[in-house]
Amino acid sequence: MQQLKQLYTQWNGKEPEKMEKLPGAGSNREYYRIFGAEGKTVIGCKGTSKEENHAFLVLARHFTKRKLPVPHILAWSEDEMRYLQEDLGSLSLFDAIKGGRDAGGRYTLKERELLKKTIRQLPNLQIRGARGLDFSVCYPQPQFDQDGVLFDLNYFKYCFLKATGLDFHELKLEANFRLLSKDLTSESTPQPLADGFLYRDFQARNVMLDKSGEPFFIDFQGGRRGPCYYDVASFLWQASARYSDTLRQELIAEYYGALKLYTEVPTFKYFSERLQLFVLFRTLQVLGAYGFRGYFERKAHFIESIPPAIQNLRQLMERNNFPYPYLMDVLKRLTELPQFAVEPEKPVARKDGYRTTDSNPYKPFPADGKATFSKYDGKGPLVVKVFSFSFHKGIPEDDSGNGGGYVFDCRSTHNPGRYEPYKQLTGIDEPVIRFLEDDGEILTFLDSVYKLADAHVARYIQRGFTSLMFSFGCTGGQHRSVYSAQHLAEHISRKFGVEVRLVHREQKIEQVFPRRI
Repeated sequence: MQQLKQLYTQWNGKEPEKMEKLPGAGSNREYYRIFGAEGKTVIGCKGTSKEENHAFLVLARHFTKRKLPVPHILAWSEDEMRYLQEDLGSLSLFDAIKGGRDAGGRYTLKERELLKKTIRQLPNLQIRGARGLDFSVCYPQPQFDQDGVLFDLNYFKYCFLKATGLDFHELKLEANFRLLSKDLTSESTPQPLADGFLYRDFQARNVMLDKSGEPFFIDFQGGRRGPCYYDVASFLWQASARYSDTLRQELIAEYYGALKLYTEVPTFKYFSERLQLFVLFRTLQVLGAYGFRGYFERKAHFIESIPPAIQNLRQLMERNNFPYPYLMDVLKRLTELPQFAVEPEKPVARKDGYRTTDSNPYKPFPADGKATFSKYDGKGPLVVKVFSFSFHKGIPEDDSGNGGGYVFDCRSTHNPGRYEPYKQLTGIDEPVIRFLEDDGEILTFLDSVYKLADAHVARYIQRGFTSLMFSFGCTGGQHRSVYSAQHLAEHISRKFGVEVRLVHREQKIEQVFPRRI
């Protein structure tokens, strides 16, 4: 700390007024916010590896010269063990999307736009950043190659796989590791895409948002020459983020569209299929890191990240037929271990007031099976009631005396209830949500519902009406109607701020979205 203070004084001509140590993350580097006159701040860093610091300083100066969104380096010590950089503020992308992450991966439109803005900038760094870069400075190695891949795969084997106690044949697994490493480093795509700047640790924690909300990239000291797929896999399959398949596909499309601005690209089909290979590799690589940091260093954050990473692996294997039979057998047995069993997620509250599928607590009906909302007396501002129900049990009654409002029939859309894995779940459970959104029919259906509902709610507010009702019916009142009612209630609450009373009648669940206007 004292040496950073001296470096600041030498650079600024005056001693700092104060220094605050910033919370650490995964590395052993130490960061400080240093305050000068009139509250002006810079960030000071103390590293533990001269070669790593040297790599960061050279990369940062090169990227700044290329006018890429990275912090400017202001000063560094002669031995390069300490340096000062521009202070980009305290808001990381990781913090900015915390609400969606805490809600089990249900992100608001604002959060999704931040993710899209960030991933559109990635090829700018990867392609333009690689031009004229001396990769020999990269630490610990200058490029992505088979030796590096095998190192990470064995890191997974020794730091994670062996720690679980799972039995496996070392030589058979090693043979499949070698096949995978060869496939990852054999690239037929255009050279800039195969030999761009591979960020290596591209994740939401390493993206800072400036005052205008623009993304800046930090902590790229582990970067090297390599294929651009790796960073996309790293970002979109970050274990704790729990991005839905639909959101991942949107972000992949955003990245692919931006990539075309900088280099020749393969077909989208080829790009998507090749990406899955890197998702497999990245998932194993991070499990190795989680095993070391969690099982051996006993850091709670990394232990907590293991179950969602295993879930990523489980889903990846369900949707792809990778040509490594013994490795797939080992991974299948790994995901079936009792300690990695999938438990139903409990509803959690979004602190920002927005509810998306798993975010707010649900209130069950009392023992008599009747909703506990008091009868609305028709006085005061607009209250919107939204129901899900089974047509076999009749359309919900309207206690306002207005006749029940809109009734939508969801039975034309694909029914997850026809399939065994979803029969015990409802439209507020993540597997059902993923089924419906991946299929897409329910989204098209709701687009039309939203347009009609928006016009009606706006007109009711304008005319001073106090009660409006929407009901969604399907065969059992369990999947499609629940999903639709839940999403319309959220949509109206978010857009208009009126009180919304939601009842999933057959599930005996109710919820109130408080008035915000």
